Amino acid sequence: MGGGRELSPVLLVGAGTGEATCGILYLASYLRRGGIEAFVRLYDGDETEAEVVRSFEKLVARVRPRLVGISLKWFHHVDRALLIARTLRRIDPGIRIVVGGNSASYWWRELHAFDFIDHIVLGDGEVPLLAICRGEESPPNCVSRSPSGASRRLPLSYIQGATNTEDIYYSHFNDLFLSQLDRNSFSGWVAPGKGCGENCLYCGGARGNQKAAFGRAKPFLRSEQSVRRDHQEIAGQTWQMRYDFAGSTAEFLGSTWAGVDLSKHCCTYFLWGVPRLELVAELARTFKRVYMVIDIGCFSEEQRLDQMGKGLLKPCARDSELLEVIDACRRHPNLDMEISGIGGLPFTSTARLAEELRLVERVISLDCVVGYQRLEAQPGALVTEHPARFDMVSEAKTFKEFVDYFEQREPGDVSVPMIRFRDAALEAAVQRNSDQVDALAWKHRDTRRGVAVDGRTRLLNTAPSTRRFTLGEWLGHHRAPAKVAQEPVTVLRSVDGITLTCAPTVSPRKFSDPTLVQGQDGAILLAALAAFERPATVSSAVSQLGTKARLDPHSAREVIDHLVDGRFLQPA
Repeated sequence: MGGGRELSPVLLVGAGTGEATCGILYLASYLRRGGIEAFVRLYDGDETEAEVVRSFEKLVARVRPRLVGISLKWFHHVDRALLIARTLRRIDPGIRIVVGGNSASYWWRELHAFDFIDHIVLGDGEVPLLAICRGEESPPNCVSRSPSGASRRLPLSYIQGATNTEDIYYSHFNDLFLSQLDRNSFSGWVAPGKGCGENCLYCGGARGNQKAAFGRAKPFLRSEQSVRRDHQEIAGQTWQMRYDFAGSTAEFLGSTWAGVDLSKHCCTYFLWGVPRLELVAELARTFKRVYMVIDIGCFSEEQRLDQMGKGLLKPCARDSELLEVIDACRRHPNLDMEISGIGGLPFTSTARLAEELRLVERVISLDCVVGYQRLEAQPGALVTEHPARFDMVSEAKTFKEFVDYFEQREPGDVSVPMIRFRDAALEAAVQRNSDQVDALAWKHRDTRRGVAVDGRTRLLNTAPSTRRFTLGEWLGHHRAPAKVAQEPVTVLRSVDGITLTCAPTVSPRKFSDPTLVQGQDGAILLAALAAFERPATVSSAVSQLGTKARLDPHSAREVIDHLVDGRFLQPA
């Protein structure tokens, strides 16, 4: 394309269901500062193709975008990215369609074969996307298709690093969102840095692929000023902060929090290894509650060290180091921990499976949550590309195999292709171990959440946030019909971040939306919460619900138990 025609407004969406990656928020913020009217659709609850079509017909009618950007970060969203792009082309052939993200960069050759995709942004996207929106002839990092059908790939000339990211930060949060549902779906992600310097055999985002897709082989911290701007922009917009980066220090993060009160916020931090105790202390001191996820690669120390020795796994702690950190973290009463690892990695054995199980049991005995999953196939990962080297087989390897796998899933199915051992006996042993670990982990999670409730138990409504909107404000006027747009919606958040959205006056027969608890069901939930505005016994609340909501005692207890499970109600 050329001629200097500006493409605005712009709509940015994710290719998966639920919350889109925070990358589209950084992109939209950057476009806004560059003079482009950018919007984000952050939440997507569509499951069927028909729902996708209806949603985008409404979105296009509301925004009238000249360009739509689709974030294809995660490989298991590739089929949905293609569906969205095809749908947009049918709705309005004049919309320019741009795809970017890690998986788009990895599969750019395959994606470029589809004539409904106009541009693929390789690597970092802020400068390239703004150049496309401004109609520049040669947007960097792009594979582009002109209106005549000709195409070309430009080199990776825009590579973000420590010295050129001062202009990458969150802004314009009051302008970006199309609904309160989108705004409230933001989980508080902040990127302290980018990249990875490790070559874990199971990861599609390891150092080699980072170099190929983004042009950098080493991770970097963003400028303190830009990360500080992130915190300043979003502190009033979210109840928590979420981080995922190995290189952050207590000193660095402390400087980016300067002047921002986070004492009422929660924090979730995903760490690619055991943290320094200074960072643990700073997190506990800064936030009301902290949930720290520590990735140790796998739960067998012998297997872990074996992989590290072969250069196939990032540096991970020995069991003794991990247990020392757990002991230190337990001294902070506002900090919970999850220890995460992958089952079914190469070089396992009967002895190593037993070792894995012992560490899981030890971690659970220390009241740490266990995060555990079998080895999945990730495009570009060493074990996916060359499974035979490890006497394994992959359920998907090529672009077509991945697309076929995901297209055949039923709506709501979140499974992914797996990598399994060629030896049937070993595979069966690994699966038995995995099933046992899963059973232990979920039993522990249920025990941690469980609250013994009887008629004499005194409970209190502990939802830290209750907000009210009209249905039009909550869903956006592109989703809420005019006949119900002014109906009231009450949005509650539990201490764990679970959201309950009640529309008691909106009958499902008149209008239905899967994000809402509607009509009588919504009214009953609000009545149950109101019964515990002050500490009250369960038996008294059951009686109250019988009088005010006409619920029988069994149904009233079911409602109360449901709210206890979601931690909207807790012991007084």
